[in-house]
Amino acid sequence: MEIKTYLNEQRLVVESGLERYMLTAAGEHSTFAGHIEAMRYSLFAGGKRIRPILCLAAAQAIGNRPAPDTELLPIACALECIHTYSLIHDDLPAMDNDALRRGKPTNHTLYGEAGAILAGDGLLTWAFDLLSDSKESTLPPEKRLAIIHLIARAAGSLGMVGGQELDIANENKPFPFETLRAIHRSKTGALITASILAGAIAAGADQAQQEALTRYGEQIGLAFQIVDDLLNVTATTEQLGKAAGSDAGRGKATYPAFFGIEATREKARAAVAEAVSALVVFDEKADHLRALAEYIYNRSH
Repeated sequence: MEIKTYLNEQRLVVESGLERYMLTAAGEHSTFAGHIEAMRYSLFAGGKRIRPILCLAAAQAIGNRPAPDTELLPIACALECIHTYSLIHDDLPAMDNDALRRGKPTNHTLYGEAGAILAGDGLLTWAFDLLSDSKESTLPPEKRLAIIHLIARAAGSLGMVGGQELDIANENKPFPFETLRAIHRSKTGALITASILAGAIAAGADQAQQEALTRYGEQIGLAFQIVDDLLNVTATTEQLGKAAGSDAGRGKATYPAFFGIEATREKARAAVAEAVSALVVFDEKADHLRALAEYIYNRSH
């Protein structure tokens, strides 16, 4: 199946799950309508749904795919909630102070800074409500607990939160390459890797398969952020759906700032090659993961 067709089909699966599981601002929840509306605004503002799709594709690669509706879909949707929370908070005036996200006004420009903070907090905590709810997931408790632990570490101080701190702390400063690697590994790579491993664990991956998928996840996470850095320099605001050139304007630690454009392209290509080579232990059931690695390199936004 052509990768764009696959991505569209899986995106629709994920979005049906988000519609099914996400809080609504009506009925018994109407008391909290303000921040629930803000949560839904960013969650349904568009997006490629790459992290939940990677979760689904990793389970497929194991060859013992659980039932999406009762085992995988709550995990996939929780991952998208966490990713969306991170975007809302990244855009805040105290962070990157962005006015556009996915071609639309950022959350705080519509709902205010406090509203955006609460929307992000709500999405993050709703994700763990969803992951831990035995009514929504029929996974055995030990698997569910392992997945919760994995995702919590990736989203927290040792992952996304720590990466965001490093990103902000190194604006407009000389930075060593190790700092740049740490920012990318934590801020972007950690949740991508966790998304893949969550699907693999749900599907019953053995230790060798988990190790191979960890290497794959680390490399496509690196490639994803390198390409993001590159597109911020080479793409337009219309293509990106957010302000082009903003990284340089803020003096951020990026691959193009460190290596230049052409060497950055080579770094991204090398990361994708490493990711694909990590899948050598898998058969054709991992072909969607292979194609996703190439898609990440070739994307234009």
